[in-house]
Amino acid sequence: MQPTTVRQVAAIVLGSLIGLGIGVASYTFLYAQGWSYLTNDPAACANCHIMQNHYAAWMKSSHRSVATCNDCHTPTNLVAKYYIKADHGFWHSYAFTTGDFHEPIHMKARSQAVTENACRICHEAIVQAIETPHRGGEQFSCIRCHNTVGHLK
Repeated sequence: MQPTTVRQVAAIVLGSLIGLGIGVASYTFLYAQGWSYLTNDPAACANCHIMQNHYAAWMKSSHRSVATCNDCHTPTNLVAKYYIKADHGFWHSYAFTTGDFHEPIHMKARSQAVTENACRICHEAIVQAIETPHRGGEQFSCIRCHNTVGHLK
């Protein structure tokens, strides 16, 4: 039997680490019901306990009859939509696993931009009619004033 070379040991270690990473990622995906996030079902957003109040509030809101979570929180472009879903999924999983999140949760700037754009698309006529510089030249923002729309408090 020939002695194991450094290259062979490195290949075994690398293969083991890759296998472990795939195993942990697969377990996490199955445990967190990851496949449900690939759908347009708003109930998937309530898989995490921290989102259950948001889901319940959406169920009571007027937006329930015209918009799902994806309509307001993901871009309309298919590639961008699933990029955002993957990005949010990873960071939400990380935050909830480590416990490193604010309660109540807060939207990051990139998420606010996506939601702001969704407001502007659905309510284009009224936005154009009222859009003017606000408060010393600040950009008009739907969600700054209407931050509980879709998730009544």
